[in-house]
Amino acid sequence: MQTILFDGYCNLCSSSVRFVRRRNSAASFHFIPLQSEAGQRLLQKNGINIKENSTVVYIKDNRYFLRSSALLHICKDLGKGWQFIYYSLVPIPTFIRDPVYTLLARLRYRIWGRRNRCFLPPPSSRPE
Repeated sequence: MQTILFDGYCNLCSSSVRFVRRRNSAASFHFIPLQSEAGQRLLQKNGINIKENSTVVYIKDNRYFLRSSALLHICKDLGKGWQFIYYSLVPIPTFIRDPVYTLLARLRYRIWGRRNRCFLPPPSSRPE
């Protein structure tokens, strides 16, 4: 199972979830808002300690990826042409990629806005 934990109040994050869902022909991704009880349990179960909801988390095969690495691995697992993004950007060291990610994460509400209610993907996209 591949699980993406995201900020359910962020318009950019919610749009990204919709984007991945539309391209997820194998229905292999599950989506859980970080703010949900299920999201918090999954973080705790995997020993992931993040203090803010600005970090996307991708859990796959008992491993997890954070921030830019999470986004790149999601692109890789989307397959088709999206793997190009992974193979193009993964050579860039994390210490360079993550500050760019952090800057966008810090500005995301100002640029893309914030939802009034937490976005919940359809039940078919959530783990049981």
